[in-house]
Amino acid sequence: MRAETSVEGLDPQQAAAVLAPRGPVCVLAGAGTGKTRTITRRIAHLVSRGHVAAGQVLAVTFTARAAGEMRGRLRELGVGGTGPQVQARTFHAAALRQLRYFWPQVVGDTPWQLLDRKFAVVSQAAHRAGFATDTDTVRDLLSEIEWAKGSLVAPEDYPAVAARARREPPADAGRVAAVYAGYESLKVRDDGIYLDFDDLLLHTAAALEEHTAVAEEFRDRYRCFVVDEYQDVTPLQQRVLDAWLGDRDDLTVVGDANQTIYSFTGATPQYLLDFSRRFPDATVVRLERDYRSTPQVVSLANRVIGAARGRIAGTRLQLVGQRPPGPEPAFAEYDDEPAEARAVAKAIAELLGSGVPAAEIAVLYRINAQSEAYEQAFTEAGIPYQVRGGEGFFTRAEVRQAVGALRQAQARDDLPEGADRGAALVTLVRAVLAPLGLSDTEPAGAQARERWESLRALVQLTEELLGHEPDLDLDGLLRDLAARAEARHPPTVQGVTLASLHAAKGLEWDAVFLVGLTDGTLPIVHVVGDSSTPPDEAGIEEERRLLYVGVTRARVHLHLSWALSRTEGGRRSRRRSRFLHGLIPDDSPASRIAAPASPKRKRPQCRVCGKPLMGSSATMLGRCEGCPSNLDESLLVALKDWRRERSKEMKVPAYVVFSDNTLIAIAEQRPGDDRALVAIPGIGAKKLEQFGADVLAVVRGERAADTLDL
Repeated sequence: MRAETSVEGLDPQQAAAVLAPRGPVCVLAGAGTGKTRTITRRIAHLVSRGHVAAGQVLAVTFTARAAGEMRGRLRELGVGGTGPQVQARTFHAAALRQLRYFWPQVVGDTPWQLLDRKFAVVSQAAHRAGFATDTDTVRDLLSEIEWAKGSLVAPEDYPAVAARARREPPADAGRVAAVYAGYESLKVRDDGIYLDFDDLLLHTAAALEEHTAVAEEFRDRYRCFVVDEYQDVTPLQQRVLDAWLGDRDDLTVVGDANQTIYSFTGATPQYLLDFSRRFPDATVVRLERDYRSTPQVVSLANRVIGAARGRIAGTRLQLVGQRPPGPEPAFAEYDDEPAEARAVAKAIAELLGSGVPAAEIAVLYRINAQSEAYEQAFTEAGIPYQVRGGEGFFTRAEVRQAVGALRQAQARDDLPEGADRGAALVTLVRAVLAPLGLSDTEPAGAQARERWESLRALVQLTEELLGHEPDLDLDGLLRDLAARAEARHPPTVQGVTLASLHAAKGLEWDAVFLVGLTDGTLPIVHVVGDSSTPPDEAGIEEERRLLYVGVTRARVHLHLSWALSRTEGGRRSRRRSRFLHGLIPDDSPASRIAAPASPKRKRPQCRVCGKPLMGSSATMLGRCEGCPSNLDESLLVALKDWRRERSKEMKVPAYVVFSDNTLIAIAEQRPGDDRALVAIPGIGAKKLEQFGADVLAVVRGERAADTLDL
């Protein structure tokens, strides 16, 4: 590959990174600036110019997907030909391969096995230390052990270091340290040594540091190193990288300190920030031309990160959008979360109608429990969705467990009669969920917080339902929860993505909705502080970077929204996120300090008795579940036969066409035209266009006649 070929189609900054001389190179690459293209071209250039053989290059990144993409790009560039190839792997995959090779030289005949499932061992260590061994507690303990090992913190040092790092362990730090020490001892067994993924890195580093022959053989094999997402390395990973390098400096690192959002795992941008100090002769290149997003999205991203403070903020990149102009980002404030979710669903329906594919749309939130309102709104609107990096609300273990506990309470008939039946229902729900992790204050530990948020969402949902149906009892609550759970079976085909901001890192969509942007959610409540606890400034800045990452996921359409109350009619006590200060245009309706109360949405009424409908099942049918049905059984059979044929043609599950409740509603109401058909919940403009003519033909009996003619 000639020099002019290796930079063909690259911008001047990308070309500078590709053509930089062999040696230490630091590429500060902003979101959407083509970093993968740049570093693969650099590897190809170094190989083609004879600086290094393809088989002597080791490129590491943080996900198998990213490593696979890098290998694919290098194959397209013809790097290595039919000879040894560039090794593009994750840190752990590279260490596993090396340790398997060097283990006999370093340890001898002592066998070892990979411990790829640590939960059971941590659970055993927790039990010995007197801990409860429920799933959330064990997961939180496991997270602390992983953080400590990634940060090169020994069990005996954990309490002091955790305090300095402002960790929030699930229990006293000394007890956590005891579990950590017990876990390490349990991995040494009669049949050999068990190594977890962090041990792979520790033993690989030690082999190179302590055994000269091993180090010489390795360094003769690998001469050039590339590290992607360098802002996310942990101290342990940096130790491995140092062991790989020895006293050499043929290293290219790529990263953006202002996209550091995983410090809770031990990741630190410190090594990226200090790169030029460690290597004073390093070439530093800044990639700032953004090829992903429109200038409007890029401008907002620059303003979000422009307000950042601290040393990390000093390295921020001023992105320059390279795409044609697009719409301005939209800001919206709502009285409550259900209103916010319905508005987002409506906006997404409009995007789908304009031709934006569902797979190119994402709704991003700070905590997984926020997905509940959007799952409900999308189900009611007939919008296909998929939850990425987590489970749907009603399929989460803690929610299934909570509903099971409520059913047990139903069997005991615990709810008293009386005028305050609604208040008694909320009290009962809280009492039933308390042993499962619901408390008045947010607990420590990420897993415990996740469970707490889900259980709290169930209580708030109960309060919301009571606001519409004051006579709601436990039986009615469980019926509504069951109907909601049954309705939320998103199709296996691609749909709108629901994901947390952390799970969205490294991804991009044409349209992104950033929702729930209130203080206490983004930034998250435990970094904000209160009257007794000062704010965690470093934590707040990481939350700002999380918003920055969310904004830069959008290519064209970007919507930012927040709600002043959790429930309909609730007290509007929330404040929009402090990160939005100065970002909202003066002419935006959302620029007001407090939104005027919007008229309460009128609930649909039963077409039989006229009472407000409660629950998704009743809303879908258009009548109370207890009101008489005028179901046309033969029509329902014909509709199901038609649905089965269409689902086979489309190669999708039957419920993707229409749910059972929608077919029952059609068979009861016998719509005669398009207007009557779309009045049935679950049938929007898109489904009317797809299936309307067929359904009306079935209702009229025409399709059945056609089938007989065949």
